Amino acid sequence: MLISGRTELLAILGDPITQATTPTLINEILTRRAIDAVLVPMQIASADLTRAVDGLRRIGNFRGAVVTMPHKRAMLPLLDRATPAAIAVGACNVVRCGPAGTLFGDMLDGEGMIAAIASAGHEISGSTVFLAGAGGAAAGIAFAVAQHGADRLIIQNRSAQSADRLAESISTAHPGMKVSVHSGATSERSRVRPDIAINATSLGMREGDQLPFSVIGFGPDTLVADVVNRSQTNLLTAAADQGCRCVDGTAMLAAQVELMVDYILEGDPG
Repeated sequence: MLISGRTELLAILGDPITQATTPTLINEILTRRAIDAVLVPMQIASADLTRAVDGLRRIGNFRGAVVTMPHKRAMLPLLDRATPAAIAVGACNVVRCGPAGTLFGDMLDGEGMIAAIASAGHEISGSTVFLAGAGGAAAGIAFAVAQHGADRLIIQNRSAQSADRLAESISTAHPGMKVSVHSGATSERSRVRPDIAINATSLGMREGDQLPFSVIGFGPDTLVADVVNRSQTNLLTAAADQGCRCVDGTAMLAAQVELMVDYILEGDPG
């Protein structure tokens, strides 16, 4: 990749940022598509986010950014406009910079997971989905699952209050879908055998983490997906032992970064 005076600038904003694999993936996409642009990591503390975003608006060749932890929720009120998905979730993970520094944002966590599940041969439409978690990533996935026509969504979270808020938001936006909450210890799950079970918690990032939910009773008809950006987690190992089909977080990220590049460089703002 050669950088010249015509090269356009993309960024990934987070804190910390050293663990991010997104720069490598997106720069590979830019090279493959022969786009004269480069994405660089920017470590920005939460207290500095507003000033940093104001500065990015003033950079004439800045095209957009990926937003990662802990800025996904804090970025939303800094935008000029956001998609209905980002507004519904209350968070943003990709930003496009338009004319005069105008910023538009979207939330693509959910669509990345949907694309990864579809590539594994599973349909969301008409399915029963079990979802562990109620944070930003979980909310994005929950809204995407509803948007793509799931018949039922079961949400499990240690905080019943957070799960209830997410369930209420989903039910309001998609009244035709059955939504229920199963709260309690993360090792538990609903007695209903889902078609698709998704971990949208951080459990699995560290060796020795407990399982976010039990896979006992699952089998070849159940797909288990994990947002943790590793090719193998304790959950996926346990699921594979039960004969389940599995989707790991690297597959979700690979699908999502393609969508992010599309949004930043080619999407219809807002």
